[in-house]
Amino acid sequence: MTMVENKPDQPKRAPAAESGRRRTASRLAAVQALYQIDLTGTSPTTAIIEFTRHNLGGNAPDESFGEADEQLFAELVEGTAARREDIDRGLSSALSADWPLGRLEIILRAILRVAVYELLARPDVPARVIISEYLDIAHAFFAGKEPGLVNGVLDRLARSIRSEGLRDDQADHAAPQ
Repeated sequence: MTMVENKPDQPKRAPAAESGRRRTASRLAAVQALYQIDLTGTSPTTAIIEFTRHNLGGNAPDESFGEADEQLFAELVEGTAARREDIDRGLSSALSADWPLGRLEIILRAILRVAVYELLARPDVPARVIISEYLDIAHAFFAGKEPGLVNGVLDRLARSIRSEGLRDDQADHAAPQ
């Protein structure tokens, strides 16, 4: 019987799991870059360059982002910034009059904005995946009711943006496996 030895240059995770982790890291980085843009007025291009140089690809001092997909990160930041007015209109329609978009914390707005961008621009990613990813990010920043707000707003917007895809997702979950 021959034993196969793991070589140090081989990935320890399955390729799909590794790429999923990289996408998650990209989403988290995009939320934080959008937070920086909103807080400081930094341009999206500058924020992307700074994050790529100092935080992505294992360059973060605390390794909080891990290996991110830099192309996805840049797309999320640039796309969200470019479509911000449309995104904000959609968010405003999904929020209650008591809690307008401007009243939300900056990081909460950033989470919602980039998630809505993905719902609009990334039909290749199932709506349920997008909602789940940004709900996890909301839980990383908030312990109160904010994750529930993120879940409710994204679910409401996903139903209007991707109604057919959500029906398909629900049918998949209801079908016997």
